[in-house]
Amino acid sequence: MTSSASPPVVRFAPSPTGLLHVGNIRAALFNWLYVRRLGGTFILRLDDTDRARSRPEFEQAIERDLAWLGLDWDRKEKQSDRLAHYDVARDRLIAVGRLYPCYETPEELEFKRKRLLAQGRPPVYDRAALKLSDEDRRRLESEGRRPHWRFKLVAEEVTWDDMVRGPQHVDEASQSDPVLVRADGSYLYSFTSVVDDIGFGITHVLRGEDHVTNTGAQIQMFRALEGPVPVFAHLPLLVDAAGGGLSKRTGSLSVADLRERGVEALAISALLARLGTADAVEPVISLDTLVASVDFARVGRAAARFSEDELAQLSARTLHLLPYADVKERLAGIDADLGEAFWLAVRGNLATLADAAGWAQVVRGPIAPVLEEPAFLAEAAGLLPADPWDETSWKAWTGAITTATGRKGRQLFHPLRLALTAQEKGPEMAKLLPLIGRGRVEARLNGQAA
Repeated sequence: MTSSASPPVVRFAPSPTGLLHVGNIRAALFNWLYVRRLGGTFILRLDDTDRARSRPEFEQAIERDLAWLGLDWDRKEKQSDRLAHYDVARDRLIAVGRLYPCYETPEELEFKRKRLLAQGRPPVYDRAALKLSDEDRRRLESEGRRPHWRFKLVAEEVTWDDMVRGPQHVDEASQSDPVLVRADGSYLYSFTSVVDDIGFGITHVLRGEDHVTNTGAQIQMFRALEGPVPVFAHLPLLVDAAGGGLSKRTGSLSVADLRERGVEALAISALLARLGTADAVEPVISLDTLVASVDFARVGRAAARFSEDELAQLSARTLHLLPYADVKERLAGIDADLGEAFWLAVRGNLATLADAAGWAQVVRGPIAPVLEEPAFLAEAAGLLPADPWDETSWKAWTGAITTATGRKGRQLFHPLRLALTAQEKGPEMAKLLPLIGRGRVEARLNGQAA
């Protein structure tokens, strides 16, 4: 795995303009796993300079989702607290001739773009604003126009060695000078991100491949501001099981929605950490397992296919492995903490932890028994072994019933399960029987709600 001489410093930089979804979380997870493996620093940076869309409730939701997933941060920063730093960097770029004012309206720019496309030419900004004289600018501003500001790219091929994609290059001569400052004076992400990465000493930028096209221009910004250029890793984007994009479905794939549906946090991390890699997707009972195995060299270039069905199955498999100590508080929260023996009995039959509440009700009652064969059940009740009961009691009891009635297999077990649990299937009866207890078992066999 690529690493720097000193411990890495990374950042996860969501905008508090909506809920976190699986795509966001995959980037957050890889950043977190990487620094936890190498003893680095994980910064949560809220990119909240979009004044119109940023909301405190989304900021709170981001922190809640990360905490639920176990992705703790070492520092928290907000871009809204750093406007003065952006002003200084802006003025510095202006002073060295790398940031210049432009006065075209959005409509004028769109007209230029369409004309170039109609001519079969790439829609690259023509730098007309650089030809304006001071008098031209004064005239335009007297008309009420306010400039937006573009970063003047150097016509060169920018290269970097990407931790996922390998050697990369972008010919900046074929790119438009990016807008860094809007006409209202607000800053765009590509600029504030670079300023903050320099200010916070970010060593590695680990993000989705949708940012690859920004990287060449951002490397030039790092150099123009005389900041160190970080190492980049661009992860392939997630697609659905059919290969389509997830962007239109992120509402149903928000972390909040998955949590509400009972998906295990560890299952989300295990799936997102292994999708599109050379490693098999397997349940884990601790993030430490994922920390130990994170390796960008094992991440493939192809888009990673995300399946909600696979996540649901992995979530259930995760539950089936979790020790009692890890779920005790959560069981208590749904009034289903009946002890370790109960958890070990039922966990293998759970799709979500909430299902444990139903089995707690079966164990402690009251439930209405389903009497398939009342006469047989009454006879079985008369053969119940004496207390104390343990996991051998079921075998002793059913053996006695077989001796007395000749019944075996489904003919023996099905009516007993229905009477004792009111369910067609479920956990091993040998484990449930002592939990239900002799008194409730006898009552249910005789048709009483208990």
